[in-house]
Amino acid sequence: MKKMFDVFLQYVKKTWKQLVVLLSLLVTSIVSICIANGIQTNFGKIKVESGVIETKLIDSNETVNIGFKIYIPKEASATNKLPAALCLHGYQNDHETSAAYALELARRGVVALCIDEYGHGSTDAGMIERGYVNHKVTTNYGYDELGKTYLEIGGVSRYKIMMNFSNLSFFSDYYANSYDFETNTIISKEDAAHMRDSSMGATAAYGWLSNLSYVDNSKMAVTGHSMGTWASWSVSAAYSGTSIAPRATALQCGELFKTMRDSEGRLAYDKDNDGDADIYWNNVLLITSKYDEFNYFRDYIKTPVLDDTVKNEIRSNFLGVNQSEAEFNKTFHEDFNKGTSVRNEYIITNHRLATHDKNAVKSVVDWFFNAYGITSPLDSSNQIFMVKEVLVLVAMLCGIASTVAMAMCLKEIPFFKAVFQPVPNRPEKVKKGWKFYKGALITVLLSALSYPFLTQLGHGLMPLPEKVFKMTIGNGFLVWYLFLILVMLGFTLIPWFTKKKKGTKTTDFVDLGFARDDDNHKNKFDWALLGKAALVAFIGVLWMYIQVIIFEKLAQLDYRFIWPFFKGFSWSRFGQFLVYFPVFALFFILNNSRIFACSRVEHTEEKGFAAFFKCWWKYALCMVGGILLLCLIEYIPFFLQIGPGADLLFGTTFGGPFMSLLIVFAPQVLVFSFICTYCYRKTGNVFLGAIIVAMLSCWIVTGGSAMLYA
Repeated sequence: MKKMFDVFLQYVKKTWKQLVVLLSLLVTSIVSICIANGIQTNFGKIKVESGVIETKLIDSNETVNIGFKIYIPKEASATNKLPAALCLHGYQNDHETSAAYALELARRGVVALCIDEYGHGSTDAGMIERGYVNHKVTTNYGYDELGKTYLEIGGVSRYKIMMNFSNLSFFSDYYANSYDFETNTIISKEDAAHMRDSSMGATAAYGWLSNLSYVDNSKMAVTGHSMGTWASWSVSAAYSGTSIAPRATALQCGELFKTMRDSEGRLAYDKDNDGDADIYWNNVLLITSKYDEFNYFRDYIKTPVLDDTVKNEIRSNFLGVNQSEAEFNKTFHEDFNKGTSVRNEYIITNHRLATHDKNAVKSVVDWFFNAYGITSPLDSSNQIFMVKEVLVLVAMLCGIASTVAMAMCLKEIPFFKAVFQPVPNRPEKVKKGWKFYKGALITVLLSALSYPFLTQLGHGLMPLPEKVFKMTIGNGFLVWYLFLILVMLGFTLIPWFTKKKKGTKTTDFVDLGFARDDDNHKNKFDWALLGKAALVAFIGVLWMYIQVIIFEKLAQLDYRFIWPFFKGFSWSRFGQFLVYFPVFALFFILNNSRIFACSRVEHTEEKGFAAFFKCWWKYALCMVGGILLLCLIEYIPFFLQIGPGADLLFGTTFGGPFMSLLIVFAPQVLVFSFICTYCYRKTGNVFLGAIIVAMLSCWIVTGGSAMLYA
């Protein structure tokens, strides 16, 4: 026992600095999450609960569990029923993306329910349960004219699902089935793909919310962002004309369709033979972002949104006025009791940031309270949600840093000694001047030019076995990574091995970052080094995963910032992690070999912060330069009010989802460049940094984003 204690004491003496860093990061994460939890509960004034809503899938008896998080003001009770709101997230998001709206509503006495829609978060139904139709709205106006507005589309069913969000007529049986335009007949549901649940579980969640004992179901509302706006339309349509019909529908960066108004002036969806509207919505608020990357992708308005955009046909029709009379930020037909109020709010932000824009949140809060017919003593501009978001960001960054800190704590363990070696002392291999910048330029251009096309190809058109590769956004990155892997093999490693075989190669496996710098290992791929580095990386990421699980259980918060990054796995999602990880790992190992080992720069082997940053910015240029270049191509013309660059240069097919992801992806890769640079300097090989970032990036893709099949 004493011997073990002495060994432990020696270990602590050698690694005390690393242990202090690890403990400091953990304490900072705990404090940040605790304060964030205090904010989301309004320091005891709001009860926050998570769970699942059990319901049945349409057209089957299969049970599905819809994940949710609900914010309940403490004054809510069976004798003091409160208004309620259902908050719906957008594509690739989850319930926590709606937290800003939910928290600010709950602070003012509204019960706010946020759910994970089909295929997202912890809901155990895939996006396939939303269904699809075999046609697409070419103008996205939803105009009801057979054979003229709709066209057949190609691609696998995944692509049909992605591209039919804008088919806003999906709750009519006429459109809910695949339609044969040649014979003008509806294909039966037994033989055709169709819209199963266009609300993606939200209609069932709204019904569940309305039955809570502490909810006043005569005062309910729905809000959704992006994909969630179509679900919002569906929920409001489903309950139209009932005693629990939503008093308001707020659409954040949503889409419109051709509308008519009934005899009472209400927004109308359809008319039957008697000429009266069968479905209508009360008090509709449309929030429009000036810099909405999806507007070109949806093909119905020019972007950025200009002052006169509101005067086009579809928006003036939505507002129910002549085009010359249409205005942003003005309420028309104002009668919240009657339900005729309609407004198009204009905010200065982009598509994804509308979920956390203070003006957008203020607009929804004010709109809902007008619709409820009540007032709040708390001004709508008094908001605290962003403080919580920043605190969770701090916790996440500390969690990411702790993966590396935990890895560094293992270097004094004899079994792992081989992983932590100095950078090879081979000054003749250092890339200087044009030799470095030539390679960097090729790397930047290759990633920038391939990203828009390959990601979109993988997202919908590549015929991957979708019951194996279930992650829609993950498939985009999968195809892009596979392409870059082939490029790296074809132009780097294969020629290297060919020259080595001929005896004309002057470099060895150490120069590729694949082996230890000694006579026993330098002339062969070091599988033992790879295995030990992988184990160190696993322990480091596991340390972070444990933090996430604990914070989810105790505080109902995960590691994120606006966008969901790191969440606990279900068994299904962990299975997807195992499916995608080999490709991610191979990509980052080859990528790090090309950038760090083959293009080693000056100061890499030197110690200290100054030396770190002298070499880091060059490595970061190679890793994130292509993405930053795309950001400039996308957003410079955007901010000049010309339009998003990818849509203008490559066509609208290559705009939208993956280009808008750049604002999330660029900082993510920047963080990865820190990790990889630090690990390469500490280990002299590419394995540790590559496997850590491969695990983290694969975790991001599979942890909570959209799945086709459960």
